[in-house]
Amino acid sequence: MSWTLVAAVLLSTAGLLVLGVLAGRLWLDVRVLAREVDTASRALAGAAGDLAEAGRTR
Repeated sequence: MSWTLVAAVLLSTAGLLVLGVLAGRLWLDVRVLAREVDTASRALAGAAGDLAEAGRTR
């Protein structure tokens, strides 16, 4: 078996493993970002409701 073929397979496997790790980290960061966006949108909705209520009382 040619050593260049073995090296190519090993490098390809290592590259795929690196891509898998990076994809996992990205997935975790996206989950954190989605949670923060949800929190911010709920805060904005609450502030909009408070503003609408304050506008009605005047």
